[in-house]
Amino acid sequence: MDDDLEALRARCDRSLSGHGDRRAGDLLATVPADTALDRYGEGGVVAELEAEVAGVLGLPAAVYLPSGVMAQQAALRVHADRRARRTVLYHPECHLAHHEEQGPERLHGLVGRPVGDRYRLLLRADLDRVAEAPAALLVELPQRALGGQLPPWDDVVAQARWARERSAAVHLDGARLWEAAAGYGCSPAEVAAVFDTVYVSFYKVLGALAGCCLAGPADVVDEVREWRRRMGGTLFGMWPGAASALTCLRRRLPLVPAYLRRAREVADAVRGLPGVTVVPDPPQTPVLHLLLRTPPEAAAAAARALAAGQGLWTGVPVATGDPGTARLEVAVGDATLALPDDDVRAAVAALSGGGAG
Repeated sequence: MDDDLEALRARCDRSLSGHGDRRAGDLLATVPADTALDRYGEGGVVAELEAEVAGVLGLPAAVYLPSGVMAQQAALRVHADRRARRTVLYHPECHLAHHEEQGPERLHGLVGRPVGDRYRLLLRADLDRVAEAPAALLVELPQRALGGQLPPWDDVVAQARWARERSAAVHLDGARLWEAAAGYGCSPAEVAAVFDTVYVSFYKVLGALAGCCLAGPADVVDEVREWRRRMGGTLFGMWPGAASALTCLRRRLPLVPAYLRRAREVADAVRGLPGVTVVPDPPQTPVLHLLLRTPPEAAAAAARALAAGQGLWTGVPVATGDPGTARLEVAVGDATLALPDDDVRAAVAALSGGGAG
C-alpha cells in the first residue's frame, strides 16, 4: 500500500477483517514482562511454545522459526534429501509457487510440480495424472486463494494415502490450520494426524507477532532445526515472537469456532446485495472472498472513502481476471465480531457500487 493509504488505515478505529489495526503497543502487550528468555532458540519461552504446539497438534516435536517460508522450505528439503527425490507436488495457487521468489528451487534444488486446476480444490483424482515418484505432497488447508475452501475430509485422507503408497512425505501448509479445524468440526490434532509434518502460523488468525512452528517426528524436527541455523533463522533471542505466539495461541484458539460462525453471519448479511457474490457460499472457514461486480479502481476508491469518512477499514479489493470484477478477502477476527451486521452490509454495498455506505 502507498503511504497515503497506510495513513488512512492507521486512523481507522473499526475494521471488517481481522483483529483491527496492528499497532505496536497492542502487539508488545502480547509479550509478558516476565517472559523467560531463550538463547539462540534454546530454552525459555521458545521451548515452552514448542512443547505446547506439539501438544496441541498431537505430534512428537515442534520447532519455532521466524517465517513460514523458512519453515516449509526446510521441511521439504529434509523430506527430499531423505528420499533422494526433488519433486514436490502442490496446488497451482500454492504459496511456494507465487510468493517465495523461486526459493525452493534456487536454494534447495527442489522441483515444484503444480497439480490440478487453479480455480478449484486439489482432489485425490488429480493425483492420478502424476506418474513420477515425488519427494512430498504439500496440501494447503484451507485453500486461501479459493476463499478458504476445504476439500472433503475423506479426500484429504485419500491424498495422504496416495502419497505414502509412493513413499512420499505428506506435508501440511497449515498457516490457517486453526481455521481448517473449525471448518471440519474437529481438533487441530485430528487434522495434523494425517500428515508427516505440519506448519502453523501465529500472526495469521491468532494475531501474534511474526513467527511459526514446524511440527512432526522428533528426528525430522531436529533436522529442520539445523536448517533453521543454516538459513539464518536462529536468532540470538527469539523470545519476543515466541512469547507473543504463546499468548495469542491461548487467547484466540478457543475463539476460532466463533470466527467461523461470524463468517457465515457476514455471508448472510451481504448475500443478495446487487453485484456481490460470496465465495464459497456458505463459508467453510473463517475466511471468505467477496466478488464485487465493479471495476477494481472503483472498489479501491470506495474503500478509501470508507476509511476517510467513517473510520472503517475494509481492506482494498484487488483485481481479478475480469476487469469488471474486484475481489475482497474477509478474514474474520475480533474486529469482525464487533462490527454490526448493518455496518457490514452498508460497507460491502459501498464497495460494490451499490450505495454510499
